[in-house]
Amino acid sequence: MIRTEAGMSTARFCQLIDMPERTWRRWQAKAKTDRPPKGPWPQPARDAARPLVVAHALKKPEWGHRKIWAMTRHDGHKVSQATVLRLLRDDGLILPSEYQKQRRELAKNRKAAFARNPTGPNQVWQLDFSEFETTQGGIWRIAGCRDWYSKLEHPFHTSPTANQHDAIAAIELALVDYVTLFGHPLVDQCQVDDDVARQNVWQG
Repeated sequence: MIRTEAGMSTARFCQLIDMPERTWRRWQAKAKTDRPPKGPWPQPARDAARPLVVAHALKKPEWGHRKIWAMTRHDGHKVSQATVLRLLRDDGLILPSEYQKQRRELAKNRKAAFARNPTGPNQVWQLDFSEFETTQGGIWRIAGCRDWYSKLEHPFHTSPTANQHDAIAAIELALVDYVTLFGHPLVDQCQVDDDVARQNVWQG
């Protein structure tokens, strides 16, 4: 298009971009027949290893490419680590290399939210909502509490809404789960009654 608009000959254009005219003619012929100038190249090594590699990757998503490569070799298939890594990248089954850096940056930002970082479990709980779309087009909202320090996930509350009632229900589920795990409530009810009584006296 640029060559045509400039009124430039093919020979002059190839000289300008430092390309052999035969190469240009070959690419031009492929383009006229709706074929790409290059590729896609055959990938026999990836195609042969794909069933085993994908099976291991889906079974253990937390594994890296070296572990999956070792398990694939253990199954009797000879393949290189680089081939396994490229295959996992092609199928979107591996985290990017900067994933750990991003996690550290997010952790630093979370710590900056506290005047004093928690030093043990059950000092700070986190609550968040997630949305999942069903195959019929509906949406479920899932609310869950987890301990900030130990990263312990308490049971989730599922609902089509995401309001204050759902948040309270998720917290109540987490409190019941805490009693199941530790055998006593998170907050002593007597202490809560004393605090309420002191507040009523102060307001009176």
